[in-house]
Order: sequence, then structure tokens, then C-alpha cells
Amino acid sequence: MTPQLVSGVDFVGVPTRDLEAAVEFYTALFEPTSVDRSEEDAAFLEIGDQFLALFERGSREEEPHFGLVVEDKDAARRALEAAGVELLPGRRLDFRDPSGNRVQLVQYDQVQFTKADHILEAMGLSPEKTESALAELRTKGLHPESDPA
Repeated sequence: MTPQLVSGVDFVGVPTRDLEAAVEFYTALFEPTSVDRSEEDAAFLEIGDQFLALFERGSREEEPHFGLVVEDKDAARRALEAAGVELLPGRRLDFRDPSGNRVQLVQYDQVQFTKADHILEAMGLSPEKTESALAELRTKGLHPESDPA
């Protein structure tokens, strides 16, 4: 079975020469809803329920990559293995496309990315999320049960 891409791009990871300058540049131009600085040498510019991940070049092993949202990560893993695609080591489901670009697959119910229930229904998806995904949405005020603080 071919894994289904369900809602597009979850994030884009971009290396920077100067993290602070990059944050200032993107924030001034696009006014993200927030900037998460929870990881050293990184900044996650929140854009609704998606994000742009900026990484200080050379300070970590990050490289340019993007995340695609799939319905079933296990099915995607099986399809990649059946196609002879080498999976990259680590806790995530990462691989390289034929041009060497790094791609990360994330499962829809495990990420904060969301859509209105009627859109999900039309796509054949459940609006159910894991507790960790719900916690991310609540923290960002993107869930009906969010604390308005």
C-alpha cells in the first residue's frame, strides 16, 4: 500500500550563518505567531500550526530538510523499505530522495498540524490527536481547550 500524504508540509528546516539575524529577518518580514527558543542554537518560528525551523549552521548536525505529513508512518516505513530506500538513523523517519535531499515523515495524529473537522472528514481523516500533539496545540492557543492566559 502506498502511504498517503495527507496535509502537506509540516515544517521546513533551514541552516543559518547567524541565527539571531535570521530570526530578526523572518520575524520582521512575516510576524510569526511566536518564536520557540527551547533548543540550543535553534529557533522555531510558529506560523499557525506549522513552523519554520532555523538552525545555527555548524553548531548541530541539522541540515536543510522538510517534514511531510502522512496518515500512517508505519505504512510509509514499509513502503520505503519495500522500495529499497535507505532510512537514516535516529528516532525519526528520515530518508533521502534521489537528489540527496533529507525528508522527514511525520504522522498526522502525532503532530500539531490540524484542519477543521469538515476538511478532515472530506480527506477521510480523523480529527483525533495524540496527547502530545494536543498539548502543543493547547500551549499555542490553537485548541478549544486552550488556557486563554
